Amino acid sequence: MNKISRVSVVGAAAASAVLVLSVPAFAHVSVQPEGVAAKGGYAVVNFKVPNERDDAATTKVEVNFPTDHPLASVMPEPIPGWTAKVTKSKLDKPLEMHGEKIDQAVSQVTWTADGSGKDKGIQPGFFQKFPLSIGQLPEDTDELVFKAIQTYDNKEVVRWIEPQAKGQAEPENPAPTLELSAAAEDHGGAAADDKAKSGDDKAAAAASSSDSSSDGSSDSDTTARALGIAGIVVGAAGVAFGALAGRRRTNS
Repeated sequence: MNKISRVSVVGAAAASAVLVLSVPAFAHVSVQPEGVAAKGGYAVVNFKVPNERDDAATTKVEVNFPTDHPLASVMPEPIPGWTAKVTKSKLDKPLEMHGEKIDQAVSQVTWTADGSGKDKGIQPGFFQKFPLSIGQLPEDTDELVFKAIQTYDNKEVVRWIEPQAKGQAEPENPAPTLELSAAAEDHGGAAADDKAKSGDDKAAAAASSSDSSSDGSSDSDTTARALGIAGIVVGAAGVAFGALAGRRRTNS
């Protein structure tokens, strides 16, 4: 292969690499907790919805909740420009929360863009977060899978409903999946830790007070000794002056 051919091949490869790198990585509807989402607890989560179209706005987002691990408490945070609707369904098997039986759970939350104009909904090149307070989170699973449906103002619908199988390639339209962390320590343990810490703080404060008192006592002793020495010096000076004065009178 001559030099010109090699240069052509290298140039073509470089151009191909540039084309591959320039292809945008499409974002998906996803869910992430603010902080942690611990099993058996409550959490605030954000459903992140990007606009993947250049000529349409997202005006409706539906999130369907898992039926195998129902959640009884779901509260949306108000978002300017959007109206949230929480839908509940009757459970085949009631849940027990805080000593009470719950026969309904949230099955869907729908956000619809309100108002009018060109800025309505999620515009091309932007994304929107939809926060929810959810609980009580299940203790018998490591994740919760939510199926989301995204609707554009041109009537196009994208269904983010495909579960992610472990060890498999990501599907084209993956469903938002919330990873759950280990259950938090019980309140009794936390209270005991706080009490122990409080006791340590009090002990440290007492020790500091004792040290301060000891330092003050030491300072007082030093001052007293200084004043005593000064008094002795002054007294000695007075005796010497008196003796000198008497000697002068005798000589005169």
